[in-house]
Amino acid sequence: MASSSPPGGKFSQTMASSSPPGGSEGEEEANLTPLQRHVAFFDRNNDGIIYPSETYQGFRAIGCGVVLSAVSAVFINGFLSPKTNPGKSPFPYFPIYVKNIQEGKHGSDTGVYDSEGRFVASKFEEIFQKHAMTNPEALSSKELKEMLKANQEPNDRKGGLASWTEWRVLYNLCKDKEGFLHKDTIRAVYDGSLFLKLEKERQSSVKKA
Repeated sequence: MASSSPPGGKFSQTMASSSPPGGSEGEEEANLTPLQRHVAFFDRNNDGIIYPSETYQGFRAIGCGVVLSAVSAVFINGFLSPKTNPGKSPFPYFPIYVKNIQEGKHGSDTGVYDSEGRFVASKFEEIFQKHAMTNPEALSSKELKEMLKANQEPNDRKGGLASWTEWRVLYNLCKDKEGFLHKDTIRAVYDGSLFLKLEKERQSSVKKA
């Protein structure tokens, strides 16, 4: 994988650690959509372009194993690179361009990001209104499965697989001791701040070991 990147604009990684950003951390970050902030964590050198090696590094940084991180890098960059590079061949490096990430939105999702990558609060609340039957502020494994089934669009295997993978990884990383995935955790993943939090927690645990 390439160690150098084509020229691109800088994308700040500075985000709130636990709550959605309420103000600008810099002009560039202020111009990012929530979806762009969501993926910017994986832009490890902040050049606006995400290579498979960076996707791998990002997954490892939040605590995923070697195999899952490698498979995720191949799957994610293979799927998103052609969509975010309109008119360009993704070969051989499969870069994802953060500025065009809204072009990579897949079907069978929650609709929390709109077509421009903006956060839709009503769709976020709808997740819990429709599926959080045990705890109004969290989803159980069963409720998560029911949500994914409800969101599945006919003949959309790729979108369904992408949604299932995203949510199962999130659930396995962030469920509590009772098996619930909490609302504030899910909210944090939509603006990318959860990834920074997980990375810091992992770094802290490594230092203590």
